[in-house]
Amino acid sequence: MIQRSNILLLVVILGFISTQVESLRFDLQSGQTKCIAEDIKSHAMTIGKYHIVNPNEGYPLPDTHKITVRVTSTYGNTYHQSDNVVEGNFAFETAEAGDYMTCFFAADHKPPVTVTLDFDWKTGVAAKDWTSVAKKGSVEVMEYELKKMYENVQSIHDEMFFLREREAEMQELNRSTNSKMAWMTGLSILLCLSVAGLQVWHLKTFFEKKKLI
Repeated sequence: MIQRSNILLLVVILGFISTQVESLRFDLQSGQTKCIAEDIKSHAMTIGKYHIVNPNEGYPLPDTHKITVRVTSTYGNTYHQSDNVVEGNFAFETAEAGDYMTCFFAADHKPPVTVTLDFDWKTGVAAKDWTSVAKKGSVEVMEYELKKMYENVQSIHDEMFFLREREAEMQELNRSTNSKMAWMTGLSILLCLSVAGLQVWHLKTFFEKKKLI
């Protein structure tokens, strides 16, 4: 029992480290736009669900409570777009690493209205439906936890390589910047010495013409 508790605790800790979960509620006024960004690595699964909270339960939402939703990558590629909707979802595997932006647009209305949205965004291991995996595979509880732990470890492993690549890119950028700064410093010194030499030569010539020296 203690060993199983330790495994479950490790799963929880790994889950916090290797997954990204964004669940929030916010208000959006007519004519305004709200964007939410998430830094996601390449070849990672991401899913999102959103819906407008009905201020009057039991009654249909008015047309003023419809929004437009768009999900784009850091390079401007569109992965999801829905116009004039009250709810929706998206799911895709990222093809490129970087900031992914989910933007919500509310149409302009007179008088202005305020809509409340619930947005749930998951990436990585958190984007997998583990309940469905357990049901479809008819696995035991321990096998289920081990499978989930393996996915978490694999995610951490991939994240480490991703961070290592970022670190190598930053080191290369630092080396390139330092090299350019060294060239600029040397060129500046050479230019200053050249200007100083020209000034000395000019003054010497001037004084010689005036027969002062």
